[in-house]
Amino acid sequence: MSEGFRFAFRTRVDFSDTDVTGVVYYGRYPVLFDRAIVAYRRRLGVDLLGPDGHHYLIRAVAAQHHGSLRFDDEIDIHVRISRIGRTSHSYDLRVDRVDSDERVHCVDGQITIVGVDGYGEQASPSPMPADLRRRIEEFEAAG
Repeated sequence: MSEGFRFAFRTRVDFSDTDVTGVVYYGRYPVLFDRAIVAYRRRLGVDLLGPDGHHYLIRAVAAQHHGSLRFDDEIDIHVRISRIGRTSHSYDLRVDRVDSDERVHCVDGQITIVGVDGYGEQASPSPMPADLRRRIEEFEAAG
């Protein structure tokens, strides 16, 4: 486990994640991040799409590349909550390629999620439910 992270999701790079050279296409990193975040939510036992009245919408996504990933590479995507606001929370992500016993740091990512009270034109930000905040804080502090 990478330092400062309590959760990691292990997977492999799919063919659909790569370009014609077999390297992960930059636009696929948000998909990889999303898969890991859903696994993190499952681990915490929270609603995968957000609890009633606080549905998750992505507000911002960023990725910094340090190395390439290729088709069929085994990877660990580390996830942690870096900030909890009144209506939003932000994730830090770290993608490491797993080569035998060695890990190669390849990508850092950040995603900010805002909770909204519904979908569509009338949706507005909603306060994070106390139970969701508590579960996140307890899990992140348990390390």
